[in-house]
Amino acid sequence: MARPDLILQTESGLHCPAGDFYVDPWRPVARAVVTHAHSDHARPGSAAYLCAANGAGVLRERVGQQARIEGLAWGQTVSLNGVKVSLHPAGHILGSAQVRIEHQGEVWVIAGDYKTEPDISCDAFEPVRCHVFVTESTFGLPVYRWRPSAEIFADLNRWWAANAAQGRTSVVFAYALGKAQRVLSGLNPDIGPLMVHGSVSRFLPHYAEAGRTLPAATTGTLEHIAQAGGRGLVIAPQSTRDSPWLARFGDASLAAVSGWMQARGNRRRESLDRGFVLSDHADWPGLLEAIGATGAERVGVTHGFSSSLARFLREQGRDSFTWNTQFEGETWGSVTEPAPEP
Repeated sequence: MARPDLILQTESGLHCPAGDFYVDPWRPVARAVVTHAHSDHARPGSAAYLCAANGAGVLRERVGQQARIEGLAWGQTVSLNGVKVSLHPAGHILGSAQVRIEHQGEVWVIAGDYKTEPDISCDAFEPVRCHVFVTESTFGLPVYRWRPSAEIFADLNRWWAANAAQGRTSVVFAYALGKAQRVLSGLNPDIGPLMVHGSVSRFLPHYAEAGRTLPAATTGTLEHIAQAGGRGLVIAPQSTRDSPWLARFGDASLAAVSGWMQARGNRRRESLDRGFVLSDHADWPGLLEAIGATGAERVGVTHGFSSSLARFLREQGRDSFTWNTQFEGETWGSVTEPAPEP
């Protein structure tokens, strides 16, 4: 029987009392073990951080250059007050990790955000056997089932090529960290110039340091914008949508890359020309595959459709509970959910 007190939900985040550390705390703490560098999981102010070695660079960009950060190789074990902690690939973004916590023969795994489809921008998800598995549920409904990413990238490149033939700049809205680099990895640079917003380019050196080879892209300065000449593709965060910077590109076709684009209403409401369904979070089959592979006796469910997923797991005979956290998963404005399957 799994112990209920190895990990506790507190006002500062998920706390391991025996090891005296927190996983992805939302308040400053003495020791934070961080699954990945998205801002809802990695917040500044903690005295010390532990993360995957190849995610240390992007985490430093997020929490500050002076932060005390220790990086662990995949599978390397450290002892925190007698609690064994190791990190294992989550397949979400560069350096994204599942946290394996072992104490007195019991093993918990806190997955953070993850996806099960491999991509070249990060290390692929690896199932970790455990007694208790804590999973996200961003897209935890049966209606969410992703097409293979190769098909999405083929669609995206065809759209870009058609725009370039008409002298229109192609603009893709994507998260500055993770999604932007994954999109970049699937683009065909033979179509035209590739350009990224400065918030994207600051993370690119860390991908190169981690051995992730991505197509070359210039930063969208005034000089480079002029060179794009209506043939280029620009990757930028959604926050640039109505900015003077984006207006400098002139005639442009706008697209977004997100799992939420599965609902056509989201694309229409945002006045987008295209919506490409590509997520760095597991879809419904991926969530169930990941949960099953752990062999966990109990499953904790956090951010997203947590109640729906936990209820489904209980109906399948698996002990499940929910935790309310400040994690957000994948967000996109005011989203409309697709209609549930019959």
